[in-house]
Amino acid sequence: MIRVLVVDDHKLVRQGLRFLLQQEDGISVVGECADGAEALDAVRRLRPDVVLLDLLMPHLDGLAALPGLKAARPDLRIVVLTSDQDDERIVEAIRGGATSYLLKTAGVDEVVAAVRAAARGESVLAPSVAARLVKEVRRERTSVDALSKREQDVLILVARGRSNKEIARDLVIGEETVKTHVSNILAKLHLPDRRQAAIYALQRRLVPLDSALD
Repeated sequence: MIRVLVVDDHKLVRQGLRFLLQQEDGISVVGECADGAEALDAVRRLRPDVVLLDLLMPHLDGLAALPGLKAARPDLRIVVLTSDQDDERIVEAIRGGATSYLLKTAGVDEVVAAVRAAARGESVLAPSVAARLVKEVRRERTSVDALSKREQDVLILVARGRSNKEIARDLVIGEETVKTHVSNILAKLHLPDRRQAAIYALQRRLVPLDSALD
């Protein structure tokens, strides 16, 4: 029997999901919660196998509750069922431990299939969500390896706090050439400005933190 906890701030949604899931063989809805805080308590008390979790809720939303839910029960499977299609929140939910991500436009059969799949440890993603994740993974895989050797040299000096003039002097190249390299770096790494480029370099240990401003 798959024990399911439904978490959504809309009572009608909770009741509808309970009714529909209770019609399915092998699935039992053990409880309902209106926000993330209630869900944290319910997971400890009711020990569900799968949580159907909305992200957009008052008090403690689903995204904020995810780490606590996983900490309370590491083997818990979480199926996000929400109207939230923000790219960053989708990625953050998956990183936070969500097993699956469905939109509220999903049909009953899709929700039931996702619950059963989650109980088996398998993931189900709405097509539009999968497309967004693929886009994000491709962006993240764009690494420093995409930069030329000279661009890498410039990036390291940017992370060390050097100005374009100082970089030009250190690398014995023109200042306009430095500006071109910086523009190429930002474009290839999908970064908005040189400050973010510096942070990127520091996060990837291209420059030791204690020497960033030497």
